[in-house]
Amino acid sequence: MKTIKTFVAVLALTSAFGAFAGQTVTATGSTLDDTEAKIAAQAQEMGASYKITSAFNRDQVHMTAELSK
Repeated sequence: MKTIKTFVAVLALTSAFGAFAGQTVTATGSTLDDTEAKIAAQAQEMGASYKITSAFNRDQVHMTAELSK
């Protein structure tokens, strides 16, 4: 029984970390700094670091970033 509980715990932890890997977040704002601040806040909320993967500006700035633990 203890082995089964250990296996289930390991499986749950593995699934949680696997689901996080490569997660992306997006934000929009009026300036690059404003939009990056929104990305940084999302990353901090999730306890992660981020790498901006794309950004473009038309009427607003749209930014996408990849999170990593």
